[in-house]
Amino acid sequence: MWDYTDKVKEHFLNPRNVGEIADADAVGEVGSLACGDALKLFIKLDEKKERIVDAKFQTFGCGSAIASSSALTEMVKGKTLDEALGVTNQEIADFLGGLPEEKMHCSVMGQEALEVAIAKYRGVEAPKHGHDHVETEGEIVCKCFGLTDLFLKKVIASNKLHTAEQVTHFTKAGGACGGCIPKIKELIAEVMGEEKKVARERPTKLTNLKKMQLIQETLENEIRPQLWADGGDLELIDIDGPNVQVAFRKACAGCASSGYTAKFVEQKLREMVSDDIVVQEVQG
Repeated sequence: MWDYTDKVKEHFLNPRNVGEIADADAVGEVGSLACGDALKLFIKLDEKKERIVDAKFQTFGCGSAIASSSALTEMVKGKTLDEALGVTNQEIADFLGGLPEEKMHCSVMGQEALEVAIAKYRGVEAPKHGHDHVETEGEIVCKCFGLTDLFLKKVIASNKLHTAEQVTHFTKAGGACGGCIPKIKELIAEVMGEEKKVARERPTKLTNLKKMQLIQETLENEIRPQLWADGGDLELIDIDGPNVQVAFRKACAGCASSGYTAKFVEQKLREMVSDDIVVQEVQG
């Protein structure tokens, strides 16, 4: 049985913004009943067509799908369309206090519906994610769920996925017949290779401000995604010269191996930012 946070339970039992908007400015649909999950997202803009003033959803799926859709509609209200497009599936999960990795595909589906709705409103071709079993741009990798290599590579890169099992949890690819698992592993290796090619070189001279910025970027882009993969997380508490204070969250909080995790964080920050960094774990 999966361990859901209180906020996931709250948004499942009392979902916000369920229903439809009759005069919606944008509507996005993803998924299919054949896949087990389907989501229809409605968006209403203000008179100037600048900001989202209302968002509603209809979904068919599990409790995580309902909670993720509810969270998404709350998160996008008040945002411009570009700001809304910046909402990631990980931010949806974070809003809910985390989702079991096996249910992360629910947050991905919400992000997809938002992209489709905004693309249709702007009159551009809506991104095709493959869940509806139609031919899409790119090569079909998972025939059971109609998922393409381009879609899978995007999810792998944005969520820092390192195993085929994680890809299945986030997209369902490989979760039926399993025939595409070897190809998924190839895509992971390809994405990881591309990331290594564009990895930045560590600057030799840093102002205090730039050093703080690089520490924050490294934590967000390099370290936290790896902790998420194991159900953990961390929060940056303070930066005082070379001392970086962090508090571990979720599965990492109170873990007997947190000392080793702190050393991993310290090693990564020294590698990416500066040799003098010292990571200090704080409680709270």
